[in-house]
Amino acid sequence: MKRQNVIYYRDEANDEFSTATIRARKIDETYRYERKGIFASFLRFFWVRIIWTLPAFLYVKLVLHQRTRGGEKLKPFRKTGLFLYGNHTQQIGDPFTPNVFCFPRKVSFLVHANNVSIPFLGRITPYLGAIPLPDTLAAYKSFSACITARISSGHAVVIYPEAHIWPYYTKIRPFPDASFEYPAKLNVPVFCFVNTYRKHGKRKKPDMETWLEGPFYPDMSLPLRQRRAKLKEEVAAKMAEFASRSDVEYIRYIKDESVKQ
Repeated sequence: MKRQNVIYYRDEANDEFSTATIRARKIDETYRYERKGIFASFLRFFWVRIIWTLPAFLYVKLVLHQRTRGGEKLKPFRKTGLFLYGNHTQQIGDPFTPNVFCFPRKVSFLVHANNVSIPFLGRITPYLGAIPLPDTLAAYKSFSACITARISSGHAVVIYPEAHIWPYYTKIRPFPDASFEYPAKLNVPVFCFVNTYRKHGKRKKPDMETWLEGPFYPDMSLPLRQRRAKLKEEVAAKMAEFASRSDVEYIRYIKDESVKQ
C-alpha cells in the first residue's frame, strides 16, 4: 500500500486537520441543551432510528470496512450509563462508528460548537446526541445537568479527548485529564476504543479495526483531581497499546517546525 499523503504538524495538542470551515455559534445560557416533550421525542426517534442508523452502518461497514474487537465487553452494561473515550481520526466516521458498535444503545457525543452551527444540519445534530461544550460559566450548569441526565438514562456518552481530527493517525496524541472529571464525579464505568488501520490487499485505503476495553472505574478514595488523573492515565495507556496494532500509515504525520501550516 503506497502512502497517500504527508501532513506536517507543529503542535500535537492544537493542530486541526479537518477540512470543515464553520463559524461556530456561542454556546451560552440561551442554548437549550435538553429538548423535552412528545414532539422532541418523536424527532429523536425519527432522526436517529429512521434516518441516521442505516447510513451510519453502511458507511462504517462498506466505506471504512470496520470491524469491532471486544464489543462483548459492553453487553453487561446495556442498561447502564457509561463514558466512551476514543481517538479522533475520522471526520465522518467518528460520529458514525460508536452508533454502530453500541447499537441499540442511545449514544451522545461531547462536541465542539461547530457541530451545532452547521446550516440546517446544526438543528438536527442535538437530536442525534450532540452536546456542545459551553462557552460561558452560565451555560456550564445546563451542560453538566445534560451529561448527568444522559448517563442516568443509560446513554453511552462519547468523548474524543484529543479534541482535533487527525485523519488516519496511528498514534495517541497527548490529552489532558479534564474530560475525565465527569466519570470521576459520577462514579460510572468508563470504556475506551481505538480505531486502528490495517492493510487490505490492493485497495488503497486501509481497513479499520475498532478495539474496545473496559470497564475502568474512578478510585473514589482519592480527591477529585487525583482520581480523574489516575483514570486518564489508565485509559491513555490502554489506548496507546491498542494504537500500536495499526500496521500501515495511510497518511504520514511529520513534525517540522520550519513548515507553515
